[in-house]
Amino acid sequence: MTTTHGRYHEVYARWKADPIGFWAEAARQIDWIKPAEKVFDPTSGPYGRWFTGALCNTCYNAVDRHVQGRGGQAAIIYDSPVTGTKRTISYAELQQEVATLAAVLQDMGVAKGDRVVLYMPMIPEAAIGMLACARIGAIHSVVFGGFAPKELATRIDDATPKVILSASCGVEGSRIIPYKPLLDEAITLSTAKPEACLIIQRPQGECSLVEGRDRDWKDEVAKAKASGRKAECVPVAATDPLYVLYTSGTTGKPKGVVRDNGGHMVALKWTMDHFFGVQPGEVFWAASDVGWVVGHSYIVYGPLLHGATAILYEGKPVGTPDAGAYWRVIAEHGVVTLFTAPTAFRAIKKEDPNAELLKGHDLSRFRALFLAGERADPDTVQWAERILKVPVIDHWWQTETGWPVAGNPMGLGLLPVKYGSPTVPMPGYVLEVVDEGGKPVPANTMGSIVIRLPLPPGCLPTLWHADERFRQSYLDPFPGTYNTSDAGYLDEDGYVWVMGRTDDIINVAGHRLSTGGMEEVLASHPAVAECAVIGIKDSLKGEVPCGFVVLKSGVTKKAADVEAELVALVREKIGPVAAFRLAVTVARLPKTRSGKILRGTMKKIADGDEWSMPATIDDPVILEEIGDVLRNRGVAS
Repeated sequence: MTTTHGRYHEVYARWKADPIGFWAEAARQIDWIKPAEKVFDPTSGPYGRWFTGALCNTCYNAVDRHVQGRGGQAAIIYDSPVTGTKRTISYAELQQEVATLAAVLQDMGVAKGDRVVLYMPMIPEAAIGMLACARIGAIHSVVFGGFAPKELATRIDDATPKVILSASCGVEGSRIIPYKPLLDEAITLSTAKPEACLIIQRPQGECSLVEGRDRDWKDEVAKAKASGRKAECVPVAATDPLYVLYTSGTTGKPKGVVRDNGGHMVALKWTMDHFFGVQPGEVFWAASDVGWVVGHSYIVYGPLLHGATAILYEGKPVGTPDAGAYWRVIAEHGVVTLFTAPTAFRAIKKEDPNAELLKGHDLSRFRALFLAGERADPDTVQWAERILKVPVIDHWWQTETGWPVAGNPMGLGLLPVKYGSPTVPMPGYVLEVVDEGGKPVPANTMGSIVIRLPLPPGCLPTLWHADERFRQSYLDPFPGTYNTSDAGYLDEDGYVWVMGRTDDIINVAGHRLSTGGMEEVLASHPAVAECAVIGIKDSLKGEVPCGFVVLKSGVTKKAADVEAELVALVREKIGPVAAFRLAVTVARLPKTRSGKILRGTMKKIADGDEWSMPATIDDPVILEEIGDVLRNRGVAS
């Protein structure tokens, strides 16, 4: 097939012909205190740095510059079905709140270059805290609220924050999660001790404060407002860090992904228009959490840099109160674009397969759904297309890149859809698929997906205080490229197919097979709500696949019958080479709080290997359930 629709090919070719000129033009959308001396300096950092010599301030670009002209427009709409709270914050109000909190931080001794850890629920103060750090040149590091104390302590030790911003509790569904005891324990465990903590007391569960260390957020802000104290925007270098965001490391020590100020602003501003097709003044909703990269890029910074309205939602896709929660938010707030994880839509589809709860909601302003964070199976994409009657756009990127590597660009005119592919690379990215020796492989051949250096603006320039670790993890495996650690292939039209992490490729009797491809087949069965395939040890073949499936609500067919049909379906679609003989029905799959399925841990349980409880797990009980099911089937010991 050919891909001739829209302006994508023209824009991508223009970038490829003149990358410096392309990003220099994109940078004109940002207000600079001092323009860059060099758009790109290949001699700086592990692979080069963007916009060297420039001075800027991210908070000014996200907040202050919009006050003149759209000060009364909503910047953030906070919608919390779990607490029954809604709040709209205009750009003018946001400027006041951020400038005041920034002054409080300065009074607590925070200065340019200092680190501030945020351990927060999904409340407006989380975004205000991030922006307040950016305003005064402090480097924020957001840790997902409710993270285990040990994991929080490792991040405190690596970031060495001067101050921690937190809250008394988080609210997840009907559960109150006390954050303060977890924070206190983490500080006890950590070697690096913050000088102070600023704590917001939530009415759902107040906490005691440690004398001499903890301060009451609302009291400190009230005092600053009473005295009229506000912080001005502090100039920082474009190459100075805006934030450090930790992602899991293979050695157990988390990797601190650094995001700089200048390149980050340029890339995100470009994506809001050209990729997501959103205009200033429109309402954009990323249904994620500020603790994840999606929350950084597309709850807080992207929409605000663009002058759009961001939704900050404290709730789940189902159960707050039901599987119609997303439709209510879209209709009520006039959302034009929703970005969420495929898991959210699988959950909605499981609870309400015929989309009965969509009826009665006015989605006339809604024009696109974007899915990312994990593989979007074609069945879920097509279901969403049928019920929403708008484009459903799978796209692919990583914590490290900070913005989409590949996708179908709404703002440049959509390309033909190939279900299961996140479409094509965005300007800034040259994708290659290589074999184990780093040699490019032919089209439609599985291998490691790499990005040709240099990475574009907005991607990580390095890891926090760990240039050598950055090189070893990302640059050394395939010289001249960034190793994504994702596996897949490029087809004859240049579409990328991301089939899973490189460790999700299993070797069955010498055949390299994608678990993602098998999951695609399982998900196509009408009884299956969601699924996961792992490779488990086999004395004869090395590894064999095992498929875990969750059935849709209302399915009356016996689980054993469905499992037999699934085995036959994989044999038909992929062939006997897959050696797929084991489908296991489970009540639910173990996931992280961001919705990613914990396939690696499931594999360790199935193989009888030692495993530890993942810090990001949503409900630890599910792993016990998986172990019981496997033992009953004679798989795990």
